[in-house]
Amino acid sequence: MTCEEAKRLVKPMLSQKRWTHTKNVKKMAVQLAEKWGADPEKAALAALLHDSAKELPRDALLQIFADNVIIAENAPARPAAIWHGIAAAILAQTRWGVTDPEVLSAIRCHTTGKPDMSLLDKILYLADMTSAERDWPGVEELRALEMQDLDAALLAALKQSIDFVKEKGGDLDPESVAAYEAQKVRLGR
Repeated sequence: MTCEEAKRLVKPMLSQKRWTHTKNVKKMAVQLAEKWGADPEKAALAALLHDSAKELPRDALLQIFADNVIIAENAPARPAAIWHGIAAAILAQTRWGVTDPEVLSAIRCHTTGKPDMSLLDKILYLADMTSAERDWPGVEELRALEMQDLDAALLAALKQSIDFVKEKGGDLDPESVAAYEAQKVRLGR
């Protein structure tokens, strides 16, 4: 799948606000890919597809999981806030013909992270958190850090995400905690 094909598929599925976010994530993902030596085309494609399922209704997400039980793994048992990433990866694979495991992985874990994240996983996770329209307290520091030390930025981003979910009283996804712990070990912290 090309980026042009991805745009044609995804843009009609998203609100203008979500499409703007998607374009901003693409821009940041390409910038990070160029900085850290990842494939900018893969980064762009993963970014364009990452939120394709974000605005689907709950029952549509559950149907995607039911229709693809093996690929979905335990998705319905995880917090609903992260379902869209898994569903987007499933759609990319089963309906749109994306076969690149790196791209599919990055889409799937863009909200949660996971232990042993690939370079592309890290790039999409960070690009989603630091895209141009994001304005949460600390985002400027994270933008600066991701240009200095990608792994330190990932650790900070995972902690920020976990703290945000806890603060809001949401359900914490076990993959996020596992990703954070693995990154701490990786960095010797």
